[in-house]
Amino acid sequence: MAIAAKVKANMAPSPFDPLPSPMIRSSRYVLCSSLSSPMTHADILARLIALRDEIRRHDYLYYVKDHPEISDSKYDRLFRELIELEQAHPELVTPDSPSQRVGAPPLEELVKVPHEQPMLSLDSIVDQSEVQAFDQRIKRELETLSVEYSAEPKFDGLSVELMYDHGIFTRGATRGDGTIGEDVTINLRTIRSLPLRLHAQSGLPDHLVVRGEVYMHLDNFQALNRRMTERGDDAFANPRNAASGSLRQLDSTITATRPLVVTCYEIMALSTPVPPTHWDELETLARWGLPTPVRRQLCASIDEVVSFHRETESVRDQLPYEIDGVVVKVNRRDWQGRLGMKSRSPRWAIAYKFTPRKEVTIVQDIVVSVGRSGTLTPVALLKPVEVGGVTISRATLHNADEVARKDIRIGDTVKVERAGDVIPAITERVPVPGEHRSTPFRMPDHCPVCGSNVGREGAYFYCTGQLVCGAQLKGAIEHFASKHALNIEGLGKKTVAQLVDKGLVRSLADLYRLQPADATELGDLRRFDNPRKLAAFVVLEGDPTDDMANTRRGDFLVAKDARAAARGRVALERPPVGEGDGAVELDR
Repeated sequence: MAIAAKVKANMAPSPFDPLPSPMIRSSRYVLCSSLSSPMTHADILARLIALRDEIRRHDYLYYVKDHPEISDSKYDRLFRELIELEQAHPELVTPDSPSQRVGAPPLEELVKVPHEQPMLSLDSIVDQSEVQAFDQRIKRELETLSVEYSAEPKFDGLSVELMYDHGIFTRGATRGDGTIGEDVTINLRTIRSLPLRLHAQSGLPDHLVVRGEVYMHLDNFQALNRRMTERGDDAFANPRNAASGSLRQLDSTITATRPLVVTCYEIMALSTPVPPTHWDELETLARWGLPTPVRRQLCASIDEVVSFHRETESVRDQLPYEIDGVVVKVNRRDWQGRLGMKSRSPRWAIAYKFTPRKEVTIVQDIVVSVGRSGTLTPVALLKPVEVGGVTISRATLHNADEVARKDIRIGDTVKVERAGDVIPAITERVPVPGEHRSTPFRMPDHCPVCGSNVGREGAYFYCTGQLVCGAQLKGAIEHFASKHALNIEGLGKKTVAQLVDKGLVRSLADLYRLQPADATELGDLRRFDNPRKLAAFVVLEGDPTDDMANTRRGDFLVAKDARAAARGRVALERPPVGEGDGAVELDR
């Protein structure tokens, strides 16, 4: 199954990744004609149940087991049939239907919710001697000569609490401070590897709370950064930041465009007796259809733990996701209870971290970013590496001549530094014996943002599209609104990007054609909670005159230059008397 198909399968429609449906799995959209023969209500209900069960099964095989049984086109036909039946019979739609992952309205804010059980952190160790000391302490406190441990990867993502009632996913929250987190239920529902309904087998509990980790696979993270960089947005620093930012969106349709996955590794609360060991706990979660760590080991001694840690670290760079160590837990839950907790961490588990990476990494891709002036800049997307306490995942290559001089290619091993302890830079390529290098990088003939022809002046390439190019248009508007130009307070980068991406502004002149109703198109910006702060761009009737120069500063969005404001014919709603004469705040 192509990686691109897996990425697309988790995406909702967006201006940049247009898909007919976030649930459609292939790049081809397969329509399924309505059923020709009449169906009774009982037939329809039975067919809906069968379709949902079948789609859930294929989702589990595809996203959790990575072993699909049917083609994308067959899956799409099943999903389209489900959609058509539910649209024809909306009274039969259920919250746990595969069609209901995306579609909740944007939130005003993320609500704080208490955790059912504290979500503790783990004590971290690096040296083998510390692991041996941990084992000795455990044996001494339990008064035993041998302890069995469960070892599994320590995922580098965002910890979450997942709640199921009668087998149905009902709530999810971030870890927060360990006691109170943020409710991100609607965003978690968009993650295709997370079942909305547990597998219908005997023994399902009435109530279940599970702890898991949300993260991104490295190839999907690079694909996301590539799209963001090519359209002129800031790329994420690392997969963890990308997962955290994606899961904490107020609009679930944005989260649905992000290729998130989840792995579950602990039962926090259960209405039935808890399995006797952590290993049985993981096996039980897997039987219920929840994704669990594939790479894990039951260790009869601490020496086996050390061996598992060493083996896992040796293949760390070959894994499809980021891990930064191994979690080691006393396997028997009754022994966990005897050992107890400290104030912020359990006494029966540790994070056995890996040795910090050296400042050497791999160029996973080279993309081209388009600047405000239209200059095309090659950017290396790197396998994330920590340099001086900062995780680096991208570095500018400046221009084509610089790339050629250093002979940097996709797949190369390179040394990375932070120039002046600030700007990431590739200092040199590190030759690897026996490596098969990719073809040399060359600049594109067409702009990656707008498709216009690319010109060249000396060492620099540039897009010839000018303001037809979305990246150049955003840059021009940002400059136009900047402090040293018209000083439009609040018209910052985020607002500009939304105005352009949603097609509300296609030129500088379009700023002066915006209507108050257009503000509703700008999504979940909480600064609009006060009507007085609304982006009330009002087109003035009649011909503007210099008399407008006498209007108070608060009346005009571009009031630093009253003449320009008059020419632009843009005004804001007048603030109430006594409210001051500051400009309306749109974006801080």
